[in-house]
Amino acid sequence: MDHRKRDTRSSYRRLAAAVIATMRRMIKILLSPAICAALFACSRAHSPNNVEAAQIRAKLDAIPLDQKVQLTNREWQVIMSPLQFEVMRLAGTEAPSFNGNALDHDNGVYVCSACGNPLYRTNAKFDSGTGWPSFWQPIGKEALHEANTISAIFGREISCARCGSHLGHVFKDGPPPTGLRYCMNAVALSFREDHVTTKDGQTNQ
Repeated sequence: MDHRKRDTRSSYRRLAAAVIATMRRMIKILLSPAICAALFACSRAHSPNNVEAAQIRAKLDAIPLDQKVQLTNREWQVIMSPLQFEVMRLAGTEAPSFNGNALDHDNGVYVCSACGNPLYRTNAKFDSGTGWPSFWQPIGKEALHEANTISAIFGREISCARCGSHLGHVFKDGPPPTGLRYCMNAVALSFREDHVTTKDGQTNQ
């Protein structure tokens, strides 16, 4: 009988050890994808491109709003989306969309999506039917740079006075009181709610 009891206890111990070993293997299998995903995310966060982009953004954010921004095209390319870079740094034009005609009901300011320079207030936006965001006047003439040359088809090129990024064109077929239509690329604009400080240090209400 004693031999049988010892054999039974030994069998239980072997079975328990086998169950524990199996559970450990299953835990490793289940955890390995999560570990790999975490390591991959960590490696991406510390990849050279992301580190460089963070450094460039920090450099850009450190420049006071009333000062010019002078980044190289390579620096812009690191922190911009492909479409943003094509439009704003290579003077491309994005496709029109229904969203471009939408009128915002919240009070706020459209700023340059590259450098944050305030450009237009929402109450100056109108539905031009073109598919591109359109405004009848900028927040201030000093916010924009207008090209010296004008085209009968493309109008006069408009760029951000702070960072030099291409924004769109201005035409003389807008509504009163200015009669102008500042036709902008949507990718070149970012919307911010009110209380945006302009270059002269005043807050728009």
